[in-house]
Amino acid sequence: MKNSIFILLMTLTLYPLSSFAHCEIPCGIFGDEGRFLELMEHAETIEKSMNEINRLDGESDVDYHTIARWTFNKEDHAEKIQYMASRYFLAQRVKLPAADATADQIKDYEKHTTLLHKMIVKAMRTKQTTDTAAVTELRNVISDYKHHYFKDHEHEL
Repeated sequence: MKNSIFILLMTLTLYPLSSFAHCEIPCGIFGDEGRFLELMEHAETIEKSMNEINRLDGESDVDYHTIARWTFNKEDHAEKIQYMASRYFLAQRVKLPAADATADQIKDYEKHTTLLHKMIVKAMRTKQTTDTAAVTELRNVISDYKHHYFKDHEHEL
């Protein structure tokens, strides 16, 4: 009985993570272009959630339950962006500079990590507000990173 409860609790705890997790082995299944499309879809979902929260908040009979659901949705998609920026790009796709790296290689690495950090912070900002300007800033960072990323990974397209 105790084992069954433990297995059930572990499944319920870990299952949500598996729904958007990428394995950390070089399987080659996930394409970089698809990850950027997914990032933009998450940003679009965040913006829609913000618009719905703002619309519902302006109604005379405020539906707090639905606002809470849209808020959860907004924050969930922001976390997925943070997860992908850190676990897919930073941990798996951005390579640490070699000990004998040139100044340009180190500068490029710093650009990657800076843009990914900005993406994580901008995603966090969308969790803190319903101002859609935060989503615009997030989209801009995603676009900047995509441009920089594919400049360095042209051979992988």
